[in-house]
Formats: sequence, structure tokens, C-alpha cells
Amino acid sequence: MSNDTPTLLTVRDAAERLNVTPRTLKYYEERGLVTPTRSEGRYRLYDENDLDRFARILRLRSLGFSLEGITEMLKRPMQAVEGGRRFSDDSLREIGDALRAQVQALDARIDAMRREMKEAQTLKAELAHDLDYIERRLAGENAELLIRQRREETARKRALATKASQSARSTNAAPHEAASAPPSPARPQATAKRARKSAKNPDDPA
Repeated sequence: MSNDTPTLLTVRDAAERLNVTPRTLKYYEERGLVTPTRSEGRYRLYDENDLDRFARILRLRSLGFSLEGITEMLKRPMQAVEGGRRFSDDSLREIGDALRAQVQALDARIDAMRREMKEAQTLKAELAHDLDYIERRLAGENAELLIRQRREETARKRALATKASQSARSTNAAPHEAASAPPSPARPQATAKRARKSAKNPDDPA
């Protein structure tokens, strides 16, 4: 075997060298963070580059970075600086843009889930109301009385909803009307009195 041939380690040997379990290495592989080579028998084999990548992942995880954040970091090169390696400003901006996009996508998902939850809660309340009628009918309550009660209850809910809608429209319209209203003209009588007073006493300020 040539001395230039890289040393390949099995998953067990790689895990022992990194002081982690084989399952940890397989998990990061499943997440797409590392892609080892495969032997003819389909066994995982890791070279030094894979081990360096694993070590970097483990170090970032120990610092509290998420796997999503680490994924973006691994896509960008690091530059050599005194005492180690660091991301360039351009790389940091790219990582920030990628993570910001993920946060925005998650915000959109959260909003959609909240809307879906609200719709589900509304539907649940409606079904519970229907189920109450069925159970009371099965319990022997008078059908006509129950129907009258439901009709009255529905009418009250609609009246309250209409009142709330009108109140909201009135509240929203009031500031607009106040802002757009023209100034009130001065009363002619008061204006005439001030004019006469000024004419009689030119040195007296109005």
C-alpha cells in the first residue's frame, strides 16, 4: 500500500478517536453534515478531513450552536488568523442572511399554525354545541324547546357580533373624521366686536 493512501477509519474507530458514540457520528451523517466514503461492503469509512469536520461540529455544538446554524457555517470557508481560523466578514454576513431567512420562514409557519389553531378551536366549539343538542335530545329533553333555545341563542350572538362590528367601525372612523374636519369659522359678532375695540384703542393689543 502506498504511503500516500489516506488512512480510513471505521465508524467505531472514528468514534473512539473523537470520544463520542458511533450513533453520534451516524446521526450527523443522517443530517447531511458529513458524508463518509463507503467500502465495497458498504461500511462507513472516515478520512482525516471527515474527522476534522466532525471535530468542528462537536466544538460548535459544545458552544451551543444549533445544527441548522452549524450547517450554514460548514458551507463557508474559514481564513487563517493568528491563533487559529476565523470566518471572514463576508462569510459571517452570508451566514447571517441564511439564518435570518430561516427565522422569517419559521415566523410564517408559526403565523399559519396560529391561524389553523384558531380555526380548529372555532370548529371545536361549534361541534361541542351541536353535540350538546344531540346529548340533551337523547336524554329526553323536549325537541321544540331545545330548538327555540338554540334559535334565541343564535340571535343573541348575531346581535352582539353586529354591535361589536359597528363599535369597531365607529372607533376607527372617529380619528379620521376629526383629522379631516375643517376648522370652525369665527363668529361674525365676536369678530366685529374685536374690530371696533381695536379701532378705538390702537395701542391696546387684541
